[in-house]
Amino acid sequence: MLYPSIDSLLLKIDSKYSLVSVAAKRARQMQIKNDCRIEKPVSYKSVGRALEEIYSGNLTYDNQYEEK
Repeated sequence: MLYPSIDSLLLKIDSKYSLVSVAAKRARQMQIKNDCRIEKPVSYKSVGRALEEIYSGNLTYDNQYEEK
């Protein structure tokens, strides 16, 4: 079983597309800067660590969609 699960991540971010976009962008940042916002991550890969940051609440997403 994967940690964190997709169901628990979708409680933090509203759609799978947004979840993938946020995690991918953060993973690229982690590869360049070599920083992690959580202590002792379970995953050793940057995408897994980005998902753990989302699950822990250290990484959030703000939907700035405006209706006209």
